[in-house]
Amino acid sequence: MTTDLHHFINGAKIVGTSGRTLGVFNPNTGEVTAKTPLASADEVRAGIASAAGAFPGWAATNPQRRARVMFEFKRLLEDNMDELAEMLSSEHGKVIADSKGDIQRGLEVIEFACGIPHLQKGEFTEGAGPDIDMYSMRQPLGVCAGITPFNFPAMIPMWMFGVAIACGNTFVCKPSEKDPSVPLRLAELFMEAGAPAGVLNVVNGDKEAVDTLLTDPQVEAISFVGSSMIAEYIYATGAAHGKRVQAMGGAKNHAIIMPDADLDRVVDDLIGAGYGSAGERCMALSVAVPVGKETGDRLIEKLIPRVESLKVGLSTDVDADYGPMVTAEQRDKVAGWIDRGVEQGADLLVDGRGFELQGYEDGFFIGGSLFDNVTPDMDIWKEEIFGPVLSVVRAETFEEAAELPSAHQYGNGVAIFTRDGDAARSFASKVNVGMVGINVPIPVPLAYHSFGGWKRSAFGDTNQHGTEGVKFYTKVKTVTSRWPTGLKEGSSFVIPTMK
Repeated sequence: MTTDLHHFINGAKIVGTSGRTLGVFNPNTGEVTAKTPLASADEVRAGIASAAGAFPGWAATNPQRRARVMFEFKRLLEDNMDELAEMLSSEHGKVIADSKGDIQRGLEVIEFACGIPHLQKGEFTEGAGPDIDMYSMRQPLGVCAGITPFNFPAMIPMWMFGVAIACGNTFVCKPSEKDPSVPLRLAELFMEAGAPAGVLNVVNGDKEAVDTLLTDPQVEAISFVGSSMIAEYIYATGAAHGKRVQAMGGAKNHAIIMPDADLDRVVDDLIGAGYGSAGERCMALSVAVPVGKETGDRLIEKLIPRVESLKVGLSTDVDADYGPMVTAEQRDKVAGWIDRGVEQGADLLVDGRGFELQGYEDGFFIGGSLFDNVTPDMDIWKEEIFGPVLSVVRAETFEEAAELPSAHQYGNGVAIFTRDGDAARSFASKVNVGMVGINVPIPVPLAYHSFGGWKRSAFGDTNQHGTEGVKFYTKVKTVTSRWPTGLKEGSSFVIPTMK
């Protein structure tokens, strides 16, 4: 039995009318469990109109009251954590513990947004000139939109709408059509937290919905996370229509492993960061770069049994290291990358292709794979695989190792494992990558800092959440004021200065 999903517009569940739907799968079984309505342009415009209608009243709501909605939403997220995690796992396939982590990292951005009365304060200068005061205000933009990916259906929507709405904007979220139930439930909880109807809308759809958001003149800003090819399209199209755009793209995150690193700990970190959530993370460590032959040989010796012993299971299995992939198409795409690596001469030491879970042969499972002797001319180094595949690229020197992530087309995250503070400090300063971990495998910044890569991992010049997010979702107005106190008469034709 399948469930017909809906849109969430102006505080209500809205049945889709376009006649187009897409199946939502249970990745554990391969069965279609729901149908997502794909919105027409008119349906998307209804969501935009709802947000536009709610904007004046919400923007005029004082920051303390907006913060109270955020506080109540945070409480509801905590109270409904189990329900949300089970819903997320049933559509995405990540294990329950990982789903709770997904929700928790989004919740932390909501916690950050609770501080909006302080975060949105402007600046004031008394006596900037004779009897002149000067001050700035951070004001909301209007209707903002978010286009979010399948791999973090809770965290990334909250990264976007949490900060945007706290700043006084209203929001239209277009979630991934592969797992839309959690974003829809988040909108319901946000209403329950006290947000007025229309402040947060969720419209399901495909390219037609995306293009409508990108071109509608009422939408002031667009935030996106997904592949680099689409990120570039989102950025170019949105900017061409006069919108602010932040578009986060793909990644190829390297782990530089120095000879002095604690290899047992490194292997633990590589296993978790490389294979967790079936590798469907933009911050997954997918390339290990041991420095020196001995380091590489010891690393491989320790990695092989760990990858071979990975437990792939149901998303509800508390003992599973990771669950199925989100769709059969995604699983087959990953298998195709493994084929390509073998064809181009990499050494496949552990092969995850053909893995089946007994009793769940129709599920979208794939085992962990490990390559050695991958080189920069191979496609599996150049491109993002987005699956449970770790590639080992050997380097003879620290300089050679450090150049690999710096030269790569993507610049999302990178990590170095070492006991040498000088090497770590030099690496963090010079590497051409946006987020750096020192003995930290997944260097995703906490909510009060900001998330963003470099090069083809990000289009636009403002990062997600943190104070960068507040800047993105507000515009600065500066006021220069002078009140008459016996001023001399007469006109001045010279630009004011402080000479």
